[in-house]
Amino acid sequence: MTQAEIKLCSLLLQEHFGEIVEKIGVHLIRTGSQPLRVIAHDTGTSLDQVKKALCVLIQHNLVIYQVHKRGVVEYEAQCSRVLRMLRYPRYIYTAKTLYSDTGELIVEELLLNGKMTMSAVVKKVADRLTETMEDGKTMDYAEVSNTFVRLADTHFVQRCPWVPATENSDPGPPPPAPILVISEKDMYLVPKLSLIGKGKRRRSSDEDAAGEPKAKRPKYGTDNKEPIPDDGIYWQANLDRFHQHFRDQAIVSAVANRMDQFTFQTQTSSEVVRTMLRMSEITTPSTDPFTQPLSSNEIFRSLPVGYNISKQVLDQYLTLLADDPLEFVGKSGDSGGGMYVINLHKALGSLATATLESVVQERFGSRCARIFRLVLQKKHLEQKQVEDFAMIPAKEAKDMLYKMLSGNFISLQEIPKTPDHAPSRTFYLYTVNILSAARMLLHRCYKSIANLIERRQFETKENKRLLEKSQRVEAIIASMQATGAEEVQLQEIEEMITAPERQQLETLKRNVNKLDASEIQVDETIFLLESYIESTMKRQ
Repeated sequence: MTQAEIKLCSLLLQEHFGEIVEKIGVHLIRTGSQPLRVIAHDTGTSLDQVKKALCVLIQHNLVIYQVHKRGVVEYEAQCSRVLRMLRYPRYIYTAKTLYSDTGELIVEELLLNGKMTMSAVVKKVADRLTETMEDGKTMDYAEVSNTFVRLADTHFVQRCPWVPATENSDPGPPPPAPILVISEKDMYLVPKLSLIGKGKRRRSSDEDAAGEPKAKRPKYGTDNKEPIPDDGIYWQANLDRFHQHFRDQAIVSAVANRMDQFTFQTQTSSEVVRTMLRMSEITTPSTDPFTQPLSSNEIFRSLPVGYNISKQVLDQYLTLLADDPLEFVGKSGDSGGGMYVINLHKALGSLATATLESVVQERFGSRCARIFRLVLQKKHLEQKQVEDFAMIPAKEAKDMLYKMLSGNFISLQEIPKTPDHAPSRTFYLYTVNILSAARMLLHRCYKSIANLIERRQFETKENKRLLEKSQRVEAIIASMQATGAEEVQLQEIEEMITAPERQQLETLKRNVNKLDASEIQVDETIFLLESYIESTMKRQ
C-alpha cells in the first residue's frame, strides 16, 4: 500500500462519508486488521462513534470482519474497494446507457446505500422517476421491477451473502459475529415479488400548508405494518461485472481503431469481436485469460439483426483477426466452421503497452517514443544498437535513454562476461519491463487523481460564499415561480447576483467541470493498468 493510495483513500472517504469515517477507515488501511477496542484507543474516538463508522464502512463493503479462534472479531479495510468509489459515475452512466434512466437510478441507489432489498429499490426508484414526470403520469412498480430482473440476469447486480437459518434446538451461545454465506447458484436469483403500485410524488408546500402540521397528523396504520416480502434478501452492485464490460468496450474500441480503418465496410471487425464478447459475458469469468471457444456458425447466428454480411465474409474477417500480429483473436480448432477465442490477457497487455507509449510520447516527444517502441520490439538493445536502429545521433540517443531510464519507463540490464563485473567487460542492455512500468505509471495516476480532488475542493472552498449566495437566489426564484410571481419580480431577484459575480461563477463551473472530466480520464487509465497488472499476476 503506497502513500499515494492511502492519501487518495483518505480524500474519497472524507468526501463521501465525513471526517469520523475517514479517520477510522484510514487507520485500518494503515494498520491492517484490528479489534474494536484497539481501533477506539488508537484513534482516540469514542466506542459508539467507532461502531457507527464501522457500520457505515461494512454497509458499503469497504470493511470486512473475521472471527479468530479466541472469539475476537477483527476488522480489516478493503483499500481496493475504497478506490472503486472513483468509478461510481462511470458505473451509473453505463447502467443508463444499457438500461435507460430506470437502470441508472437502480444502480445509483445501490451504490449510494451499499446494500438494499429489491422492494425498497423498486419503490424508491419509482418515486424518483415519478417526480421527474409530467403531472398525471406515474412510474409503475412492475416496470422498475422488470429492469431490476434484467440487471440481475446480466449479473450487474447480485445478492449479498446472508446468515443461514439455524435450528432452534442448538443450545450453544451465539457466535461473536454472524457468518455470512451464499452459493453461486443463488447469487443472481431474483425473489418472486408481486409489487403492485405506482411511484408517489412528494407533497407540495401548498398541500402541507393547507393540511394539519406534520407533528399533529395522526399516524395511520403504524401498528399493522405488512411484512416485507423479501425481508433479509439484500442486493448490491456487482462491480466486477461492470469492470468486465469496461474491458470489453476497450477491446472493441482497440480493434475498431486498428482494423476497421483499413476495411471498406466500417466497424465490421469490431462488431464481430463485440458479438464474441457478448456471447461470453456470462459464460466466461472476468479473471479468465481467454473467452470460451466459439464456433464460426455460432458467431454468425449471434450477429445483430439486420447486419447483412454473408457467412463467407464473416469467415474472412475471423481469419483476418486471427492472423493479426496483436493476437486479440486466436483460432483454437476447426470444428463448427472454426473455433475462435479472444485472448483477453494479450488484449490487456496491448492496451497497457499503448498507454505507456502514449505517455512517453506526450512527456518526452516523438523521438523518445520511437526509441521506446524500438526497445519494446527488440526486447534487449545496447546503446550503439539503439542509435543505429533509431537513426538518432549518439549524444541525443544517450540523453533520451537517460530521461526514460530516470523516469523508470525503461530499465538497464547488466550482463557481465567475467565474475568481477568490470565495466569494460560487461554488456549494458536496455529493456522495457512492462509490468514494472505499468506499476510506476499507476502510482503516478493515483497521485494525479489526489491532486485533482484537492484542487477541486480548494476551488469550491475559495468560492464558498458566492456558491451559497447563488443557491439562496435560485431557491427564492424557484419558490416565487411556484407561487406565480411576475417576470419583473423574478428579474429583481436575479439582479442580486452582480455581473462580476456571475462571471466568477461561470469560471468556477468551467474549472470544476474540467477537473471532473480529468478525474474520469485518469481513472480510465487506472482501470487499464490495474486490469493488466491483475491479469499478469494471476498468470505468474
